[in-house]
Amino acid sequence: MLFDTIRKALLAGLGMQEKVKEFIDDVIKKGELSEAQGATLFKEWMGKAEESSKSFNKTISELISKALEKTNIPTRDEIDRLSRKIQAISSRVRKLEGGATEEKSEE
Repeated sequence: MLFDTIRKALLAGLGMQEKVKEFIDDVIKKGELSEAQGATLFKEWMGKAEESSKSFNKTISELISKALEKTNIPTRDEIDRLSRKIQAISSRVRKLEGGATEEKSEE
């Protein structure tokens, strides 16, 4: 459900960009705006759209992070940290086993 909502919002954003461009082109053709004014207007709109997109992405990321926290799924960093600990412990065990084998062979 969340995926569908995000997908629809992103697709609407892409369609909106084209509609704004068409609208500005129509206004320029009617002579109500110069090409320079139209370009400036479109550039300003794109800047606002980009800001909105970044805000939207941040909000979605926060929502997903909170949802993952609630499901108690470990993060990539947590898994990497545990893997490093396991490797360190395994290395220590191998050294200890190697030392124990040497002691037994000396007896």
